[in-house]
Parts: sequence; C-alpha cells; structure tokens
Amino acid sequence: MDIRYPSRIRLARIPTPIEFCPRLTEAFGGPRIFVKRDDLTGSVLSGNKVRKLEFSIAEALREKAQVIITAGGIQSNHCRATALVCARLGLECHLVLRGSRSRTPDGNLLLDYLAGARFSFFPREVYSTRKPEIVADLIERYAKQGKRAYYIPVGASNAIGTWGYVRAFEEILTQAERMKLTIHHLVTAVGSGGTMAGLLAGQLLTRRKNVRIWGVNVCDDAQTFITEIRRILEEMNDRFHTRFRTSSVAVNILDGYVGEGYAIPYNDELKLIAFAARAEGLVFDPVYTGKALYGLREEIRKGRFRKNENVLFIHTGGVFGLFPQRDVIASVLRETIE
Repeated sequence: MDIRYPSRIRLARIPTPIEFCPRLTEAFGGPRIFVKRDDLTGSVLSGNKVRKLEFSIAEALREKAQVIITAGGIQSNHCRATALVCARLGLECHLVLRGSRSRTPDGNLLLDYLAGARFSFFPREVYSTRKPEIVADLIERYAKQGKRAYYIPVGASNAIGTWGYVRAFEEILTQAERMKLTIHHLVTAVGSGGTMAGLLAGQLLTRRKNVRIWGVNVCDDAQTFITEIRRILEEMNDRFHTRFRTSSVAVNILDGYVGEGYAIPYNDELKLIAFAARAEGLVFDPVYTGKALYGLREEIRKGRFRKNENVLFIHTGGVFGLFPQRDVIASVLRETIE
C-alpha cells in the first residue's frame, strides 16, 4: 500500500547501505549478520536522529518556529544532531541537558557548542521531575522576546519524528528486494523508543509480517519500552489516523544488557566494540549500538536466532560518544592488546 507521509525536509544522506559482515557472522556462530549503515546518514549529522528530524523540523518550519528546544543527556546524539540542523537552517537552538556544565566539553557536547546552541543544565533529579515545566518556561521566555519556539521531545520520539523510521523500513524493504535478501529479523538499540516504534509502524503499514523486529534496551527495562512504544503508536493514531491496534502490537524487547545504567559501558561490551572495529572496520558506540550488538551476540548464543536466518542490525550511529569514554576504552584496549 502507498503510505501517506507528513511533509519532510531533506537532511539525511539516504538510502544508507546494507552490508554483510562475514567475520561477525563467523564469530557469533549463528545467523548471517547484515548491518544497515545509518551511521552514514551524514558526517556530523550521522545516526538515526536525523531521519526523525526530517519530519520534526519540517513541522517546526510549518509552524514558523524560530527557536528549536530539545532535551537529553550531556552526550545526547539527538541534541547534537538538532543543534547542527538548526545551524544549517538558520534556526536558534536551546538544549535542556541532564548534567552539569563542563569546563572542557567533549564528544557530542563539543559539537553542540561549535553549532552555537544555547544551554540549560540541570541535575538529574531536577531534569527528571521538572522538564515539562522547564520547557514551558523557555517557550514563554522566547515568546516574550517575540520568538516562536518549537519543542522536540527526547530523541524526537513522538508521533511526527517516528515517521523517519517508517520511511527507513520502506527503504530496507526496497533494498532487500533488489539484493534478493530475505530478512528474518531486524535488531535495533532502544533508548527513547521512536526508532523501534517507527520500524513497527512501517511493518504494520506495509503489512510485512514475515520480519520480526527486536529492540535491545540501553536503559530502563522491557516493560518501560513496551509501554512507551505503544504510547507513540497510539499518538500516531490520534494525529495521523493510522488505526494501529496498539494493545496487540508485539513489542519484542531483549532485556538484560543495560549493565549498571544508561551510558555506563561494561568490559564485555567494550571488548566487542574493539573486535568489531578490527574485524569489520565498523565502529560502534558504548551507549547504544555497543550494548545492542552485545545483546544480539548473547541472544544468538542462547539460540534465539537460527543459523539459516538473516539478521539486519540497525547501526544508529553515535561514534562521538566514544571520546568522552576514552579512559575506560583505553584500559580495555590495553587488555586486548596484551
């Protein structure tokens, strides 16, 4: 069926390639591993967030916004992408960040500064409990300056942003058909829910029931994301009349690979990141894709995926998140070299 999309602004360099990973396949000892290279959606705009921003920013421009407000952690890939998109389009950007101001910004935060974003930093407990109030105050403050502000939620994970991965799902189907590739499973990291919600929405709208979609949560727990993803799909129903039966949508979350918490990497994950870089020339990040890839490997070892199947892993980018973790990564690298 033809999908009626909301309007979008072209920001991502797409389609991104699908690549076979022979050495990961051999090392994991299970199904054939393919990677959807959404780390190649741009240079500094790389990753999954820019697909969602194509729709979110288009809506902001329709509403005549002059300022974009969004939120996330200090090393948020989404905030970095938003700041750089705003710079590219001549919009102001204000980031509400969880954490404290750094004297020497690094990684994504450094790029936020280079892009000219404005900042409001808040301790975790304030950010977690007062974010709606903080955002409302900022919108009012800009209104008093005669500027219209538009708020994009964390990860652009809402009804409008999620269309980015509906479109990505259609893109994957087209590529697989051209490659004569049967994809049995899609695997993605889940941090705010919008990417997986979009993939599921794409599957529902295209009626391709033969692909199973799996998310590896990098924070919180499985039930949190089952609830959140169904909420996003319900929001799509409300805004775009998609008619998803959200209560019956299978949201498959592979839990157990968060470690000590969000953005806290662990040794086995970092060793796998190092192995993938050496074996395939693919660089995964310690916050999202590293944990998701580790989860995929462990689930293969548990027998969830069969050897005669094909698994497509969505590489959602995040390379800039490596640099603030340089010390812990260096210690693991020394172990692997020695």
